[in-house]
Amino acid sequence: MTTLHPPAATRSRPVPPEARRDRRSWTGWGFLGPFVAVFALVFLAPIVYAIYLSLFREQLIGGNTFVGLDNYQQALRDDRFWAALGRVSLFLVVQVPVMLCLALLVALALDSGRLYGRDFFRVSIFLPYAVPAVVATLMWSFMYGTRYGLVGDINDALGVSLPDPLSADLMLASIGNIVTWEFIGYNMLIFYAALRVIPDSLYEAAQIDGAGQWRIITAIKLPAIRGALVIATIFSIIGSFQLFNEPSIMRPLARNAITTDYTPNFYTYSLSFNGQQQNYSAAVAIIMGLITMVIAYVVQLRGTRKGV
Repeated sequence: MTTLHPPAATRSRPVPPEARRDRRSWTGWGFLGPFVAVFALVFLAPIVYAIYLSLFREQLIGGNTFVGLDNYQQALRDDRFWAALGRVSLFLVVQVPVMLCLALLVALALDSGRLYGRDFFRVSIFLPYAVPAVVATLMWSFMYGTRYGLVGDINDALGVSLPDPLSADLMLASIGNIVTWEFIGYNMLIFYAALRVIPDSLYEAAQIDGAGQWRIITAIKLPAIRGALVIATIFSIIGSFQLFNEPSIMRPLARNAITTDYTPNFYTYSLSFNGQQQNYSAAVAIIMGLITMVIAYVVQLRGTRKGV
């Protein structure tokens, strides 16, 4: 039997290695391209445009004029900006540790297996996170009212005079209470998920060594969820510096306590939409973003360093 061979011109030629590598490279970019396009459109483009705006200033003579870093120098000398930054820094130092400690205690209680009705308790703690921030703030604001809310009803019913949660002295604590109520369940879920993946062999070894519950928590559970603690701390720091919804919604109820520069984000919003100072507000926003990024990065380095 005679075997027929195809002509030499129709035989498949081996693909050079360089061509195969180029083909794989373009295939990877085909999968990555949509993400890069969306990332550049919704993340990089607004940042670049904000930086562009911050380099100009609207002047009475000359219109929109390039001023370089003058807006940044003005922001660094702005007492209202620094007062707002100090206010959210105080909020961060007090509220974040309280919220994370409460969330950690709840997560440890759920993980212990000794809590009756654990599933119901877990859902109940997480439920406030499902409530929109606007709804939660409005709900607590009306509860804080001394003339129409829960505080006022308690004063009338018991004949007492409770402190006004909407006063200037207690406003920051009132906002902290709302934020804690909203996000304690979210952080609890992060900690609880990290606790559930700890190997049972570690608990068995600890029981053999005669370790008690407190020793198990300090020697096994807390070191094992260190990454989750760092992540929750970073998220909470970013959220504290971005504080905006609560003061902006509560301001009509407490105008004497909440000013337009109560937080940096609220100050930026007021400059842009009420003061028509978009260029200066862009500079303030860029500075605030850099401060947040540096602090979050320092916390991450500190939290992930071994032996600390």
